[in-house]
Amino acid sequence: MEDKDPWIRPLRGAVPPRARVLFFPHAGGAASFYAPFARRFPAGYDVAAVQYPGRQERFGEPFVATVEGLADRLAPSLRRWTAEPVPLVLVGHSMGASVAFESVLRLGRDRLTARCRLVVSGRSAPSAPREVPAPDSDQEILDHLAGLGGTDPAIVRNPDLMDLFLPVLRNDYRAVARYRPVPDAVVDTPVLCLTGDRDPQVAPEQAAAWKSHTTGGFRLEILPGEHFFLTDHPDTVVRLVTRCAGADGP
Repeated sequence: MEDKDPWIRPLRGAVPPRARVLFFPHAGGAASFYAPFARRFPAGYDVAAVQYPGRQERFGEPFVATVEGLADRLAPSLRRWTAEPVPLVLVGHSMGASVAFESVLRLGRDRLTARCRLVVSGRSAPSAPREVPAPDSDQEILDHLAGLGGTDPAIVRNPDLMDLFLPVLRNDYRAVARYRPVPDAVVDTPVLCLTGDRDPQVAPEQAAAWKSHTTGGFRLEILPGEHFFLTDHPDTVVRLVTRCAGADGP
């Protein structure tokens, strides 16, 4: 069923699955970013990633302009994913953490979170103040991207590639800038928060503030690295997500 769903790209299958993991990409990111992570999961894990419109195989489709809109459009796909009676871990990095959080809020309204866990990475809690101004112009976006790492400098220097990449970045950066989460929103799922100890976007206390957004248990893991610390520690990230899937708490 998921093979025909444009919103969800399968990365590693398992029939029947012992657990399911769904990754949510960062701003400018796509499902393929998580393929190296998917290969590291143990047997029995059904791993996939969300594919936002306007990139890779969905190139040419209209962008979704808001974080909330992405969660709304994803909701039918996620409801189908909760039908399997196994743990479901939603893992979002940066912008993807906000989309995953909003998605869990929507699943909660439908009382579909009994087997869900949420992993948020590289993102301040909804209640935490953000001191970093949002980039606006194309040059500011590119400078910001370069400062975060995680993007091959050769792509940024290639004008043909940037002609394709910049519209995606503009849309996603604006979606993040427009996002106004409810400061006291709470999910009932266990939450694992991952953050880099040198992330210029997220201070440790801003990451720790996710604790106030769940009634289902909370755990904070600080890993060495900057904003894209997870690419330096794929085995550790997979181990933490796997542990989250196999436990009642984070």
